[in-house]
Amino acid sequence: PATDENWSDRIKLDGDFRYRYERIDPEGSDTRRRNRIRARTNIKAEVSDNIDVGFGLATGGEDPVSTNQTLGGGGSSKGVVLNLAYVDWEATEGLHLFGGKFKNPLTRVGGQPLTWDGDWTPEGLAFKYKRNWFFANALGTFLESDSRSSNDNFSWGGQFGGSGTIGNTKITAGLGYYSIPTQGESTTFGDPSDPGDFYGNTAVEAGGLACGTNPGTDCVYLYDYELTQVFAEASFDVGEWPMLVFFDYVNNSDPSENDTGWTIGTKIGQAKDRGQMQFTYYYADKEADSMLGLLTDSDFGGGGTDSKGHWLQFNVGVNKRWTIGAQYFINQVDLASGSKSDYNRLMIDMQWKWK
Repeated sequence: PATDENWSDRIKLDGDFRYRYERIDPEGSDTRRRNRIRARTNIKAEVSDNIDVGFGLATGGEDPVSTNQTLGGGGSSKGVVLNLAYVDWEATEGLHLFGGKFKNPLTRVGGQPLTWDGDWTPEGLAFKYKRNWFFANALGTFLESDSRSSNDNFSWGGQFGGSGTIGNTKITAGLGYYSIPTQGESTTFGDPSDPGDFYGNTAVEAGGLACGTNPGTDCVYLYDYELTQVFAEASFDVGEWPMLVFFDYVNNSDPSENDTGWTIGTKIGQAKDRGQMQFTYYYADKEADSMLGLLTDSDFGGGGTDSKGHWLQFNVGVNKRWTIGAQYFINQVDLASGSKSDYNRLMIDMQWKWK
């Protein structure tokens, strides 16, 4: 049993630091260049044999899907925010219950952010269960929990599926369903009068006018997000190279059009040690109301939905803790409006991890 004398053995620390150069080239606008940093540190304490408490800090601001901090302001101090604060109770073998603000428990095949950005840390309750080949994940989250707000609705969802090996191939597949009630509600982050703060989702003013028709007028979501998901991935070796292929599909049952999102992609190699290399590619198509734009990838197409295109990444390991890489986005945006335009984005990263 744990005792006060060995408390240091019950504490685990980890973190990472990333330096990024970005070049953003949207059609019809000036090219943007910026330098950004991201730093995260986490502490986890074992308070009993089956209960951990975690706490994490990160750079950034209030943005729910980004912990990046842009350099500038004459060397001004940068913001550090609460990124994690949770309890993890292993109620029985294979079953973990979470409460607070925690890492997303939902499976993201290929690690890709079709529906959920990788930086999103949901707030509420969750569980993860895995036993033998079967797994199940569930999440109940507050996008706004204060009853004084007009949009304090509770969102929930879950996944179930299986994972196993056939020959030399490991296969994981599953189904998911998520209910995010937003119809008639304003955005929970940003300016409700700004169409851009609905992140590609359809929003309207009073009387059904398109959001932005009367500048300064608050808007609300036109639809709920009742999402059905199908996902799968397979991993195997090609010679000495590990390879992963993945597919993810989501459909929103509320709208009658612009209701589907999907991605397909692959990873080849790994960059976990000196000289190792990894190449990742996926193609994604995110129709305007296929998912909640606020929570999807904040980089692809400039963030949100109503975009499609390619994403490529190349990483090389300098050592076990240091990786250098580049990402390139070749996207098209503003598809539903009929004013489609190109959106290209280059990121060059150096990242260090510690634990």
